[in-house]
Amino acid sequence: MVSERTILARKHILYSLLLKVVSIGMTLALVPMTLHYLDNAQYGIWLTLSSIVSWVAFFDIGLTHGFRNKFTEMVALGNYEKARQYVSTAYASLTIIFLPVIILCCVLSFMVDWTDLLNIEGNLLELQLTFAIMLLFFCVNLVLSVSTIMLIADQRPAYCSLIVIIGQALSLLAIFLLTRFSQSSLVYLALAMSSIPTIVVAIFTFVLFKSSRYKKFCPRIKSVDFSLNNDIIGLGGKFFFITIFMLLIFQLINVIISRIEGANAVTEYNIAYKYFNSLFMFAMIVLQPFWSSFTDAYTKKDFVWMKRILNRLEIFGWLSLPMLICMVLFSEFVYDIWLNGEVKIDLTLTLAVAFYVFCCIMANVYMVVINGTGKVLMQLIIYGVSAIISVPLMYVLCLLYGCSAMLLVPSVVYIAQALSGKIQITKIIEQTDTGLWAK
Repeated sequence: MVSERTILARKHILYSLLLKVVSIGMTLALVPMTLHYLDNAQYGIWLTLSSIVSWVAFFDIGLTHGFRNKFTEMVALGNYEKARQYVSTAYASLTIIFLPVIILCCVLSFMVDWTDLLNIEGNLLELQLTFAIMLLFFCVNLVLSVSTIMLIADQRPAYCSLIVIIGQALSLLAIFLLTRFSQSSLVYLALAMSSIPTIVVAIFTFVLFKSSRYKKFCPRIKSVDFSLNNDIIGLGGKFFFITIFMLLIFQLINVIISRIEGANAVTEYNIAYKYFNSLFMFAMIVLQPFWSSFTDAYTKKDFVWMKRILNRLEIFGWLSLPMLICMVLFSEFVYDIWLNGEVKIDLTLTLAVAFYVFCCIMANVYMVVINGTGKVLMQLIIYGVSAIISVPLMYVLCLLYGCSAMLLVPSVVYIAQALSGKIQITKIIEQTDTGLWAK
């Protein structure tokens, strides 16, 4: 007999897949449209600034990940009032954290010489304004994201995909209008890409907490209990450091490429990455719902269900390999059609990115379900050790052999996580996890 947990996961995976097809289509359409609005170098600058802005996410000190698991636990136990307290406290805590972050980082933005830092040419004031705008809306979005994290924790990720699509569609329309009625401007692009999705999330949040299902979780000032942060951050603190280490390993790629090979090389890498990342995005549609499902199952000690689902997810992960091979074979044709021949991608870079994405998918098969159990110390150790080694190694490899060689480093990190994750989740399911495996 199929469990209610599995039925709910299947339903939202199907809905999310349908929505993600639309989302990926708009994401791919956005690249040539943005390249038409900007030139190759400006697009590379835009991508680099975007990756730097994303670093600010680690200031949440793991609150969103910790909140996700705790909310799922409370709903599984039927303690809805405690769940509301977690929602209220998460909103209050993130507001207190990110308000000073916005002020400090916006001030610092106008003190940084971005042209020197990133080894690029451009209007310094324009770069400073662009970064400040992106940062402001990114931080506001992080605070508002409590509502979308709550939906994912409640095993309803398809609704989050719908929010993303609406924001993407409106941003795409705005950029289309910019190509018709505006000269190329990073500032205008930042407003279109940052403000619109944030406004969409704000409207959705208001509507969500008015609905019959989620009205009981609507945040209230009197429900704020900062002592609950001890529970959230106890787990979330591990996620916080994991995020920092992942940032050093994976998010510095654009900065290293920009400093060594220039903004055009950033564009080439990101185009190849967006192409193969479309498969990763599909993979995460399937995998992400099982984070909260495994939290629910682990809370209820349903190890039989966990083992059955893990076997299926492993098969799913390996199926990505032949799909990636096909994507490599057709890559040159796709690039030409997609980009109208404006950017040429070297085959070596294509192969390196494809391998990197495959390793990422396999690692996430295990990391997502382990995250649901909250036993993430082994991930923390592997990412911590890797961060110390990876940054200088990536820099040297990029300097000596180029971007393609550099990508071997994060790929090996993901391989280590996949092997470790396979061992750990097996121990958890067999209830033989002890020592570091149990923390």
